[in-house]
Amino acid sequence: MAKRTVQRNRVSRPHSPYFTTAQVALIAGMHPNTVRLYEQWGFLRPLPRSAGGYRLFMQKDVDQMLLARTALHGGWPGRDVRDSAIALVRRAASGDLPTALCQARQHLELVRAERKQAEDVVVLLQRWAHRADIPAVEPPRYIGSVAREIGLSPDSLRGWERDGLLRVPRDKRGYRIYGTVEVERLRVIRLLLRSGYSSMAVLRMVLRLDSGESIDVRHVLDTPRPDEDALTAADRWLTFLGEQEVRATTLVQMLTRMLSIKP
Repeated sequence: MAKRTVQRNRVSRPHSPYFTTAQVALIAGMHPNTVRLYEQWGFLRPLPRSAGGYRLFMQKDVDQMLLARTALHGGWPGRDVRDSAIALVRRAASGDLPTALCQARQHLELVRAERKQAEDVVVLLQRWAHRADIPAVEPPRYIGSVAREIGLSPDSLRGWERDGLLRVPRDKRGYRIYGTVEVERLRVIRLLLRSGYSSMAVLRMVLRLDSGESIDVRHVLDTPRPDEDALTAADRWLTFLGEQEVRATTLVQMLTRMLSIKP
């Protein structure tokens, strides 16, 4: 990363007020074709051309390119955050920096809300994980009524069982019967998945709990095991959300600077 920063700082324009596409690509750390696509997609303003048809980038276009690169490179914690990032970049590209800055601040609050939700779930789970034994429900409930209560389909509950997220006892006829322990576990799994945690992260947690260990739920949810080969952002959800908040804060800072130097 340090080496790339040095390379960007070496870009100079001794005889022209303009940057070339290649220079902007070097500064932003991307391929020149991607720079061209960003203009096509509305993440840059329609750029003026030289007599030979070459794009002419001013410093404000370089700043916009860096803003777009920061906002759009990498994943997002959900569609709402993604759409928010795209909208603020396009607003900035239109030249309406004050509105783009307002959108960036709203974007930051959106990311913070996602992070708070994930953190709140950890607190609830920590309490749940250390509860005493829960008495069984009488009479037992079957999969149809439990699925309606949880707000999922019976197939989802069967899928969670196949994935190892829970074990459900059977009656003499082979039907699944759900007591309070199983129902509360289902609620916990549903809450985790809806809060953005991956199935692998949830499985990691419940397996540790089933082993009888006293665990730090936050650490287990956010720390993949060495044998977890295919990792996603949701396998380290708390870390990912922290990184997203840093990125959203940077966007606010970049737009504040762009607005302060706007001619």
